[in-house]
Amino acid sequence: MFEMIFSRFASRMSSWTGQPLTFVLAITVILVWAISGPIFKWSDTWQLVINTGTTIITFLMVFLIQNAQNRDASAMQVKLDELIRAVESAQNSYIGIEHLTDAQICRLRDALEKEMDASPETLAQRQRALNILLERR
Repeated sequence: MFEMIFSRFASRMSSWTGQPLTFVLAITVILVWAISGPIFKWSDTWQLVINTGTTIITFLMVFLIQNAQNRDASAMQVKLDELIRAVESAQNSYIGIEHLTDAQICRLRDALEKEMDASPETLAQRQRALNILLERR
């Protein structure tokens, strides 16, 4: 239950904080802070208030943004896994490779790139793409 509530809250906050109006609001707060500096004679309390406020907001936003990115990445991975599963010629063994270590993924990527580099079809595709680019000039 808490996870669902937090997920919904994080989605809404991420969406809201990414709006132009929120950026304008942040600029307004900065301007008010800068203008109020001389009024409060650049006091330590004045600086402490803005520093504490921005630190708290930044700290909380890191978690909200990370949550949104984690959900987006997971959803994207599920979609990609479904595409791999649905395409007959795709290798189902690639489903779930995001759980491998970085070194294992690098070895797999290197092996696939070598396989692609050696393919006559790949070389022909690259040559066609190069010809199209050269024709455009």
